[in-house]
Amino acid sequence: MILDGRVSISGTTVTDPSRRIVPEKAAIAIDGSSRQKAALLTIALHKPRGYVTTRSDPQGRQTVYDLLGDVPARVVPVGRLDLATSGLLILTTDTQLANYLTDPKSAVPRVYLVTVEGRATDAVVRQLITGIQSDGERLTAAAAEVQKASGRESHLVVTLHEGKNRELRRMFDRVGLPVRRLRRVQFGELKLGTLAPGKWREISCEELKTAFPRYPSRRAPNPK
Repeated sequence: MILDGRVSISGTTVTDPSRRIVPEKAAIAIDGSSRQKAALLTIALHKPRGYVTTRSDPQGRQTVYDLLGDVPARVVPVGRLDLATSGLLILTTDTQLANYLTDPKSAVPRVYLVTVEGRATDAVVRQLITGIQSDGERLTAAAAEVQKASGRESHLVVTLHEGKNRELRRMFDRVGLPVRRLRRVQFGELKLGTLAPGKWREISCEELKTAFPRYPSRRAPNPK
């Protein structure tokens, strides 16, 4: 349709399929007829362990999309949780929101419950906050607190401001405390709460405004 000149953007016909647009702002028409934009949708999913954060997997593993059979739109994940990590995963049709939440400059906090092998000490907490070098990157926790510690295992609450690949696992490996369990329980002010593993719920516009008050959107992320 684009090559045939049937598509226009804000009144101007385009014939280049590589033309880049901002979906939330572009006025798209086909054969002169504007298509009504679908309402933006953002959901919270409690991702269980054993699921990959991708639409399909060449190894045949279960994906988070296997849990979203009745979601009424094509949502994309905001960042990722690795195979062995569970907890709060946001998925959305709002590309501006996704870009804002994943941009390191936004510094949106992510809170995790971490169980590690061995005893976590105050010195370990200081290391996490000061920063740890791993594979040429400096990994830093915004906050960390030991909830319970023993010679066998320790439980911590750790807050990150970025979502680097396997960040917490790499940090704890460097201090000699391998991660046993990892669960994200909060993203911004949005909390996992009592949402059951494998279940999802829609996030209302008002809830998004409360959860991410610095998000500079000028339009409601969804109609609720």
